[in-house]
Amino acid sequence: MSYLPDTSKPMEPLKTWSHLAGDRRRPTEYEVVSTNLLWSTKDPKAPWAMGPGTPLTKWFVKYRNESPLVHDDWDAFRDPDKLVYRTYTMMQDGQENYIDGLLDEHSKNDHDATMPEAWPRELARFYTPSRYLIHAVQMASAYLVQLARSSTIENCCMFQAADQYRWVCRIAYRTSELAKAHPDLGFGEKERQIWEDDPAWDGFRELVERTLVTYDWGEHFAALQLVAKPCVDEAAIRQLGRAAKNQGDTLLGMLSDAQLIDSERSRRWTKALVEFVDQNDRNRALLKEWIEKWTPLGDRAIDAYCAALPGIEDAADQAKAAVRRFRADLGFRQPQLG
Repeated sequence: MSYLPDTSKPMEPLKTWSHLAGDRRRPTEYEVVSTNLLWSTKDPKAPWAMGPGTPLTKWFVKYRNESPLVHDDWDAFRDPDKLVYRTYTMMQDGQENYIDGLLDEHSKNDHDATMPEAWPRELARFYTPSRYLIHAVQMASAYLVQLARSSTIENCCMFQAADQYRWVCRIAYRTSELAKAHPDLGFGEKERQIWEDDPAWDGFRELVERTLVTYDWGEHFAALQLVAKPCVDEAAIRQLGRAAKNQGDTLLGMLSDAQLIDSERSRRWTKALVEFVDQNDRNRALLKEWIEKWTPLGDRAIDAYCAALPGIEDAADQAKAAVRRFRADLGFRQPQLG
């Protein structure tokens, strides 16, 4: 008996990639360019084809492969928006054009020179230092990119990191504009000092710094996506935008609304991933445990920032209630605010 392959008949080529062949249909662009791309997940003991004692190998094994948040097939996750690089850049190009239009129109109307007298000082305290906060969210998102359990998860985290980078750039641009209109208020000079020393920022600084040194992939996801980022979105973006509108600062109000569009997309993939891992009862309990651990930090951050925010006394309650509604939508009920 011969054990050699029969070469008398030519092999028929696959009509699609082997991991997509089971669906018996033509794969979508999203499936072709997004799925099963991480070769570092093939061998759980040697994620980068290096020796077991290599620092990079030990890091990925400990903080990604051995994370208590588990799933039998991480590659089965799908982004609900099915974004790829091409569609993301097309979409955000339109958003960037919209933002450019807002900035140009308000600049032509001397917006910064005609704001209420006290408001620019509040912007110097509550808005322009926020580039440090948003950059921290960007770095935390980038850590999720590095340790993502699949390429489809990695893409969601990567687009989120790109969103944060875009807004860091926009805040820096506005800082320069405000410095020209109000050269005596320290725009472009005092933001780091305010970020590090102003009590209004203490809670957020602690929250994001602790998130950045939470290395386990699962807990980092929970800390960032279920606590830190929603708190940032609801307080330092939505409530700041609300305060700006009350002060007649239509530009910041509209910029905040545009920024929250990115936040809504972030919440969609976060919800999809929570539902994806929720098939395992242990994961549900684990996520609840992490939320309970991190929520006090998030609440303190909102309280410190919103208590100092001028003109809206219910800002902290509104922000915390919105964060709780987001988590309730994921099935995590928490005590009502008193």
